[in-house]
Amino acid sequence: MESLQNTEIEPETGAAKKSTQKQKPEQKPEQKPEPEPKQKPKYNMWQNTAYYIAFAWKEKEKKVIFLSILLACFAIFNHLVNLYVSPTILSVVEKREPVPKLLLTIFCFTGAMMLCSAVLAYVNTNLPYGKITVRTAVLEHINRKTMMTSYPNVNDDAFIKLVAKCQTVTNDNICTTEAIWGTLSGLLQDGVCFILWLLLLSNVDLRMIAVVFVTSVIGYFVNRYVSGYEYRHRDELSGHEKRLWYVSSRAGDYSAAKDIRIFGMRPWLAQLGERAMAAYMAFRNRAEGVYAWGRIADLILAFLRNGIAYLYLIRLVVLGEITAAQFLLYFSAVGGFTMWVCGILGNLARLHQQCLDISTVRECLEYPECFRFEDGERLKPDSNADYEIRLENVSFRYPGAEKETLSKINLTLHPGEKLAIVGVNGAGKTTLVRLICGMYDPTEGRVLLNGRDIREYNRRDYYALFSAVFQNFSILAGSIAANIAQTEDGIDGERVEKCIEEAGLKEKIEGLSGQYNTLLDRKVYEEAVELSGGEMQRLMLARALYKGAPVIVLDEPTAALDPIAESYLYQKYNEMTKGRLSVYISHRLASTRFCDRIILLEENRIAEEGTHEELLEKNASYAKLFAVQSKYYQEGSKEAQKFGEITKFENCPEEISRNGEKMLKFRKVILGIRKEMMVSWNKAQGIRKNRKIPGEGARTNERQR
Repeated sequence: MESLQNTEIEPETGAAKKSTQKQKPEQKPEQKPEPEPKQKPKYNMWQNTAYYIAFAWKEKEKKVIFLSILLACFAIFNHLVNLYVSPTILSVVEKREPVPKLLLTIFCFTGAMMLCSAVLAYVNTNLPYGKITVRTAVLEHINRKTMMTSYPNVNDDAFIKLVAKCQTVTNDNICTTEAIWGTLSGLLQDGVCFILWLLLLSNVDLRMIAVVFVTSVIGYFVNRYVSGYEYRHRDELSGHEKRLWYVSSRAGDYSAAKDIRIFGMRPWLAQLGERAMAAYMAFRNRAEGVYAWGRIADLILAFLRNGIAYLYLIRLVVLGEITAAQFLLYFSAVGGFTMWVCGILGNLARLHQQCLDISTVRECLEYPECFRFEDGERLKPDSNADYEIRLENVSFRYPGAEKETLSKINLTLHPGEKLAIVGVNGAGKTTLVRLICGMYDPTEGRVLLNGRDIREYNRRDYYALFSAVFQNFSILAGSIAANIAQTEDGIDGERVEKCIEEAGLKEKIEGLSGQYNTLLDRKVYEEAVELSGGEMQRLMLARALYKGAPVIVLDEPTAALDPIAESYLYQKYNEMTKGRLSVYISHRLASTRFCDRIILLEENRIAEEGTHEELLEKNASYAKLFAVQSKYYQEGSKEAQKFGEITKFENCPEEISRNGEKMLKFRKVILGIRKEMMVSWNKAQGIRKNRKIPGEGARTNERQR
């Protein structure tokens, strides 16, 4: 323990070094993390404003634009009425006008106020529906972009952060995508009122107006800088929000309920949540500190401009240069002018921040694609056509990785061929399949379809060539039939039943109360059923069969099945995929022996290639892996025979899986032997209980020992 306490790790080399009490290690000063580089928005405020208005117009939601303009117009009219109502009535009184004229004046102003109130109430009632429609359209575009973007973007940190930020911009009724309409309407109202009030105050000393204007402009720039704090640190904020969302979603994930209880993960998840929340709140505290200084500066500037304006007006009243009605009008106008200047600057600052969010949405929707889609050459899949896929000097390295996952791969997949890809974990099997399926483009080399680079084709058309079952699959909240057909409309019931039967799920599905209409995912449907891991994989196999694509890819689709069930399913697929190009990945080498060709990936390259028998004859890596797996199953079988517990297929030797008929005979023999052993054991127990044989107990104890 003492030696471990006195051991340090070199920060660069990772080597351990001993330190003594006489010579203390040199303490390096803490290096403060470098500040994040400031990110400028891709589009300016006016470009984003025009874009969002055009977006609403394009989405056929023009009423939100007209209602916002109508709201601003009647708000201006209402402010004018309120401005002139008191001075006008006071002027009528001062001039000693007849009572009917006074009453008529009051009646006109009252009617105007009632009209404004009615129109504003109508607009404020109907405007939210248009705002929600536009926000929903934005959310739909974001979801479509997320679902249909190039696959490498799904794992791109920059794109992930943009999507996370977009979710906060569209998740409620007070977010930017709805609030911006109120800001635009308020800005139009403040701008028109500013001009009208400026014309009204033109009879007053311009120095007072200049003071009010200058202080307001200074406040605008202060607010503009302050409001951009979150945007300048949006990557940091998005990271905190993403971690909070992940911990919250995992803690409430139904599929993780068993792990949380068995491994006592609740304190750990709570600790992760507290750390994420602490980091998020630290960021929020920094942001609020910046905002607080901005509010203090704005308060000081407001005090200066309002104080100077009011003192000047009071001086004019004392000198008798203006009447009581004029004093009331100018006094209200100065307050209104200050309000409009502050409103313009506040709305501009608010619009600036909202347009930063709109810019984020635009950057997400316009995020560059790695593949060609609509601009690519169309490709119509034909299940009866022959397709050859060839990889020429293909190398691939994941973004940010130090070394290549695959290097100089040359491989040709012939029409109708059954190819198996095997290798240890991390050899690059799944990456190779992703390159074949077009999920990634190689960093070097080409992937050719019938002699043409797949980069030339519409990538979605290329995807249509494949029916694939990957290790990580998704289940939709719907019926079993809908999950197989991947649609709710036009489901071919007979085809669904056939695919279910071929996948080995017919007995299970037809035993359910809803059969093929049984719902999945209890998060959505209370009456839904939960299938086991093996059953879910069989369901995914049925889905791949239903698509009927000319190329079938199975990436560890039977990992949750026992070896015999896996071998049985692969033999079924050997029959069902005749004439179609098929690619299989499996850790169990014996399950892929039916394939026309097997390649072994090792050290990022194709180490061996050939049939199962040819690879065994080479007595190289493949043969060693096969021998290790065979030995494991043989040892497991001998242990089972020793204790008389052979009742399941997975305990049989691997060699027996070559012939299903021999397997069944072997199983019957074993079950017969086990039955005879149990009968003999029961007889011995009965004899021992009846104690009919003298000394039997002693002999039994001796046998037990």
